[in-house]
Amino acid sequence: MNQIRLLPDHLIDQIAAGEVIERPASALKELVENALDAGATQVIITLTDGGLTGINVTDNGCGMNADELGLAVKRHATSKLSDADLFQINSFGFRGEALPSIGAVSDLEISSCNETMEHGWKIRIAHGDIYPPEPVAHAVGTTVSVNHLFDKIPARRKFLKTQRTEAGQCLEVVKQLAMASPHVSFKYSESGKTLLNLPSRTNDASAIRDRLSDVMGHVFAKEAILLDAQKEANGLTGLIGLPTMNRPTTQYMNLFVNQRPVKDKQIIGAVRAAYSDTLPRGRYPIVVLFISVPLESVDVNVHPAKNEVRFSDSGAIRSLIVGAIHSALREHGFQSTAEGAQNALYRLSSNSTHRNLSRSGGFSNYQANVTEQENALQLQSPNADYLPSDDIFQGSPPLAKTQNYDVDTQAQQTLIQNPLGAARAQYHKNYIISETSTGIVIIDQHAAHERLVMEKMKSDLALNDIKTQLLLLPEIVSLIPEQLEAFKQQFDSLNKLGLIVESFGEDAVIVRETPALLGEVNAQELVKDIAEELVNLSGSTSLEDKISHVLATISCHGSVRSGRVLSVAEMNHLLRDMEKTPNSGQCNHGRPTYISLSLADIEHLFGRR
Repeated sequence: MNQIRLLPDHLIDQIAAGEVIERPASALKELVENALDAGATQVIITLTDGGLTGINVTDNGCGMNADELGLAVKRHATSKLSDADLFQINSFGFRGEALPSIGAVSDLEISSCNETMEHGWKIRIAHGDIYPPEPVAHAVGTTVSVNHLFDKIPARRKFLKTQRTEAGQCLEVVKQLAMASPHVSFKYSESGKTLLNLPSRTNDASAIRDRLSDVMGHVFAKEAILLDAQKEANGLTGLIGLPTMNRPTTQYMNLFVNQRPVKDKQIIGAVRAAYSDTLPRGRYPIVVLFISVPLESVDVNVHPAKNEVRFSDSGAIRSLIVGAIHSALREHGFQSTAEGAQNALYRLSSNSTHRNLSRSGGFSNYQANVTEQENALQLQSPNADYLPSDDIFQGSPPLAKTQNYDVDTQAQQTLIQNPLGAARAQYHKNYIISETSTGIVIIDQHAAHERLVMEKMKSDLALNDIKTQLLLLPEIVSLIPEQLEAFKQQFDSLNKLGLIVESFGEDAVIVRETPALLGEVNAQELVKDIAEELVNLSGSTSLEDKISHVLATISCHGSVRSGRVLSVAEMNHLLRDMEKTPNSGQCNHGRPTYISLSLADIEHLFGRR
């Protein structure tokens, strides 16, 4: 007896549908993509019970006649693909599987009309059973209704999440497709409530930023950095968030290849590499990236869901992404997101309802008079050839006394016009309070100097000019076996960073020289911290990333410590260095180095507004 048999058609359809339609959001994605492929400039989406009960998509695209409707619901029938070339795909859809797959697992109804027809036509597929087309009154365009999804496949339905979760997934699908199509208006409603109403945006340079402001909020669109890079035939545009605006998952990493939304691990890895030492570990940036490549250079036929791609030259794409983002971040690295100020205001407002805020405090007062030497330091040009070092923090700076504002110098008033203003106080021996022309800035002195030291080391490393200092007595550091092995593998890299280390016996290393920029440093703690970092990074991180993380660890040991009392000149020195140093808006671990509060924010806090 022959044990191999052909499966019945309805079962084949359900198996195929399982590859394409996993949940309501999968069906909605296919329907909206069809509308965009049809040239629609208006898409209206209505969901019932998160799409579990009903999905309705109406567009004003080109529409279909009765014959086209009959073909559209048959498997592997499509108008979007030429007969012979799978590498010339310039539409979202091309496989001809979406509509028959949806019809196999739901009650599907399609009504459509094109501009040459006197009336429209309607066709229905009820869980795989196709009914003949019928005439219907319909404007030019198409309406697709999906009802009772997975009703006859309880095994599939029980794996779906709650109505709220499924509705959220559908909303994310619409947002992503809307980002890539600013010229199309979108209206999205769920169970009678309108959640999105996006007007069409003119197709000019500001269209993308306007649409992203509509979708992701004006704060992101206003503060994000605009990208526009080209390398050979490949292009990269979009908006990237500042490093301090980060999230715990990749949900807000919106990636598009030739306008197609994708979730590609290689692209995500390239973006992470570009942000490198500016992000906290385990956090991800907010980005919207549009990658354009020649059609023949990318394969979109990797997965039925069409959310994965393969590049013929993935190295060139990675290089473009890393280079463009890295350059943009360095150019705008001094900026800090408004989220820090908003969080500070929220916490202050919340705390003030539970306790009285003390008017006394931990402010270190200023000296009555600023010496000529300090004035000279304060007036130093931001363009001067000054590189951050620990020289200005040597010795014990005098404790400050009350600043006499009546004799405030012109120099101090001039400093207020700088982005980080003029230092006015040191709070709890760690936070610098500065006055600007529009408000105040609070700076974390340790985090800020940590970044300055690291950027100086990166600059010296690029020039192969990291200076070292010989230890009078070499330091022997014992390490556990896994740390020792990780350390030995990076001896050459560590030597280039100015940390001259050799093996010593079976379970230790000996430190002979340390980077001169660090000044006096505890070699034991430095080596142990680096060893722990190398073990945590393991083999899954590139050498480039390892070096960045090690640099961050070394810089932390060389920066001005929390609890160090600084003079006025030293504080102003730090502020001026931050203003001209790349990436100074966040420390080496991705935390913000400062927050800005406008005068309006402060007046609002005290009920004056």
